[in-house]
Order: sequence, then C-alpha cells, then structure tokens
Amino acid sequence: MMVPQQSDLTGPPPSPIVSVRPIVLPAPRRDVDLEVRVTAPLVGTGLPLVLFAHGFGSHLDAYAPLVDHWAAGGLVVVQATHLDSARVGIAADSSRRADLWRSRVRDLQHLLDEVGTLEAAVPGLAGRVDRGRVVVAGHSFGGQSAGVLVGLRVTDPSTGIAEDLSDPRVTASIQLATAGRGGQELTPFAQEHLPWLRDQDFSHIGAPGLVVAGDRDDLPLSTRGPAWTTDPYTLSHGGKSLLTVRGGEHFLGGISGYGAAETTDESPERVALVQQVTLAYLRHVTGIDDTDWDRAKDVLAGDTHPLGRLQSK
Repeated sequence: MMVPQQSDLTGPPPSPIVSVRPIVLPAPRRDVDLEVRVTAPLVGTGLPLVLFAHGFGSHLDAYAPLVDHWAAGGLVVVQATHLDSARVGIAADSSRRADLWRSRVRDLQHLLDEVGTLEAAVPGLAGRVDRGRVVVAGHSFGGQSAGVLVGLRVTDPSTGIAEDLSDPRVTASIQLATAGRGGQELTPFAQEHLPWLRDQDFSHIGAPGLVVAGDRDDLPLSTRGPAWTTDPYTLSHGGKSLLTVRGGEHFLGGISGYGAAETTDESPERVALVQQVTLAYLRHVTGIDDTDWDRAKDVLAGDTHPLGRLQSK
C-alpha cells in the first residue's frame, strides 16, 4: 500500500509549534480540576480554534499525530483530560459513571468559556486566536462529545430526557471512529456499560462536519459492524463529508499517538491520510484556504484510491 504523495494530496508548509501543559482550570462542578494542553503555531494571527476530545480512558497527551499536524497547519488545538480518563481513576462502580458523557460536554464548554485564560498561559499566544472560528473534534467517545456540541441529542440514562446541549460558539465538527445509533443494534455489553449510547438522535445536527470511519472498525458495541460508525454522516443533515479509511480499524492506523500500544492496525500510510484530509477540511471549514480540500475531494473520489474514499452530501 503506497503512502499518499504530494502529487496525491496537498497541504501547507508546516509551521513551528509550541505546546504547553498542564494548564489547570478550576472546575468545582466536577470535583477535579480540569487539566488542559494547548498546542499552537508560533506565528500567525486570527488563528482558528479546535477543541479535541479524547477517546474513553485516554488523556490530554494523546493524539499527537493529529494535534501536532493541525497546529503546524495554522490552528490552535485545545485538549483536556476528561473524567473517564484512566489518569483520573473513577471507580468502576461509581455513580458518576452514568454522567460521564455529560461531564465531557461541560468540559468542552468550560474550555470555550476560558479561552482568554488559555491564551494567556501560552507565551506569545494572547490576542492571536479567532474566537469566532471554532471547530470541535473527537475520536470514539470524544466523537460523541463533539457531536453533542453541534446538535447530537443523547438521552440521559439517568433522566430519560434528551436535551439540546449544542453550543452556538461551535461552527463545525470532525468525528473520528464514532458511535452510531443505539436501540436494538447495540450489543448487551454496550447496553449495560455504555448507557449513553442507547438512544442517540443525529437528526438535529445541521452544522458542517467531517466523519472519518474505518471500513474494518468492527467494534464489540454494535451488531452492524463497521457501517455503524458512518451513522453520524448518514443520519445527520447539513453539509457533511465522509472519509472512509480502507483497512482502518478503530485507531485508524495509529492516530492516538506515536507508537501507541493500543493501535491494532498500525499504518503510517493511514495516519498520513487522516492527517492530510482532516487538516484540509479544517482549513476549508474555517475559511483559511479551500485548495487542499478541493484536491482531496478530487483525489479520493470514487473507489480508485488505495487508502480511502471521500464523499460529501
């Protein structure tokens, strides 16, 4: 399988970046302060902001292959360690577990509330962030968190109510290897241990978005196989695009970290594809430049490219 070459997909020359962690934000409602990482280009003004939500059990130091690439391409990326992280260590029988999905959404909104504080904590960043251009992104459980901020309705397992928790400050989303609809398609394991997946409604999502799915991402959470992770594309509205990664399993070749042990389908080629297409989309949807996105749509149209397919609606 060949690596995407410059003649296939294009991208901007990378800029030097800086990453600062941990920036600690008081968060009384969650009992544990919110630890944050900010990664940003050393130069440039009017920089769009990307909130990135990690997958279940992960943390703010993960996903460097994506975060570094996006920052080097002209965006400020903010990550936090959510309460489901193994670093926090909530007990398996804790009553707080049913509310983990909601606590993540609150974390992301808290980050938006504290953009000024985060800017000031990174030397040279103050005044360089464009707060009017905000994209939320996430992998796996983080993809659901991202979806909620743009209109995904999750039925709270504690109350049975599906609230609108979308945030008007967020203008677009990227959802990577993210859960689909619930109902009878969920496995008994998912029904019992991940109650926030039981009833998801994608029909209220109208913001632009990119969904990334691996065609071999056969999670033990649904009986539908890899097609389950395409639901955020097929069941939502608005300008949506779907990148299908050929041979991609849940970590899409290794996006969770350089040499990450949990990657089951290690592939620098797939990681490069996801890096390039997601950055092209971010630069397109935030109005920086459409060139690379237009090129990606052309190169990855149909079924001819060995690494993936890109379609839009």
